[in-house]
Amino acid sequence: MNGQDTMHTSNFLRTRARLAALFLGVAIGAGMMPLAGAQPAKQKKSAPVLVDAIVAVVNSEVITRGELQERVVSVEKNLRKQGTALPPRSVLQRQVLERLVVERIQQQQAKEAGIRIDDPTLDRIIARIAADNKVTLPQMRAKIERDGATFAQFREQVRQDMITQRLREKEVDNKVQVADSEVENYLNAVGAAQGQQEVNLGHILVRIPENASPEQIAQRQKRAEDIMQQLRAGRNFAQLAISHSDGDEALKGGELGWRSIDRLPQVFADAISKLNTGEVSGIVKSANGFHILKLVGKRSAGGTSAGEVAIPPVQQTHARHILIKVNQLVTADEAKRKLLELKQRIENKAAKFDELARSFSNDLSASRGGDLGWIYPGDTVPEFERAMNALKPGQLSEPIESPFGFHLIEVLERKVDDASQERKKLAVRQAIRERKIEEAMQDWLRQLRDGAYVEYRLEEGGK
Repeated sequence: MNGQDTMHTSNFLRTRARLAALFLGVAIGAGMMPLAGAQPAKQKKSAPVLVDAIVAVVNSEVITRGELQERVVSVEKNLRKQGTALPPRSVLQRQVLERLVVERIQQQQAKEAGIRIDDPTLDRIIARIAADNKVTLPQMRAKIERDGATFAQFREQVRQDMITQRLREKEVDNKVQVADSEVENYLNAVGAAQGQQEVNLGHILVRIPENASPEQIAQRQKRAEDIMQQLRAGRNFAQLAISHSDGDEALKGGELGWRSIDRLPQVFADAISKLNTGEVSGIVKSANGFHILKLVGKRSAGGTSAGEVAIPPVQQTHARHILIKVNQLVTADEAKRKLLELKQRIENKAAKFDELARSFSNDLSASRGGDLGWIYPGDTVPEFERAMNALKPGQLSEPIESPFGFHLIEVLERKVDDASQERKKLAVRQAIRERKIEEAMQDWLRQLRDGAYVEYRLEEGGK
């Protein structure tokens, strides 16, 4: 998409998949929590008031015993659904508390950065989650309440997920660059063939603190070796991950989910290259810590020969657009009305599309008259792509809503691309970028966690 930030879909679709999982119940158990500062229900005057104990202090905020216990119960419920054996309650409490600490630190960072999701934006996001799952809003609400959560909790969890995602994009994703030399080196080395394999990995991480001393590193290595010894003695990988892993996915039994190999950190790809399904790697060291990996499954992502990239002929569309974003100053109705006015001016030949795009579009493409260049399927968000595909060359769309605002789209021309080298390079560039984002994300989370003031009080009142 020639660098159009607002039209790029990978971050949006990744977030959308997580939110869909939240609705379906995969993450509700592990993710639902009271908001910071939430007040307990009012007690009758005659009843004694139980003061909620503090189990952790995170910078200037606290995490209470009530928050921790509610999350622990939800995580236990989720693990039972998955058929995963539960660790001792005290072990699970420590793991859940650490996840709450990391979440709270990110929420604080987002607040300092001024990142927020207002109610109208949240309503549109939730409506899209319902549409993605082919249910109405009342049906979605009923399912959430059947699963034991309130719709208000679900709304606020979606809000926090989106805020956290925007923080991560700002602090990590938008800073990752891929040089042309990296793409060429990748193509020369492997021909992008390994990208046609997908793997599901189990992951146990023993994190090394930022600026760790040799003694701390040795201590963490010993901890990783102890976990490895338990695995060799026949202990269950998922249960050990829940009990001991410092990774984000620990409470899901360490499972990373299906990913193509070329999107894994290189140290992971190297470590699993000779493993058979069900086998466990040795201890792998990275800048973030010590890793133990299990190859849970492997599958083909498309039947290609070795050294080839399977990119069938596809239709490309050359399009341009004018984007009006919805914000505190511009409502959805105002954005649509403005685009209808601009469309009428173009159709009446009172103004040219490129001139209006330069004057009114909120997209980075405005400086080029709204020109997005040649677009492949999947390069834009689904709402934009559906509207674009319905147009004939030279035809203007009605105002189309997407997660980024409202668009007026014009298709200029179409062609069929026959597996061009440029398309291969684009796919490789995105794979490298996702790999680098994964590695940078772990670095950022470690620095964020180690830079915060955290005081644990679980033993004092958390049981």
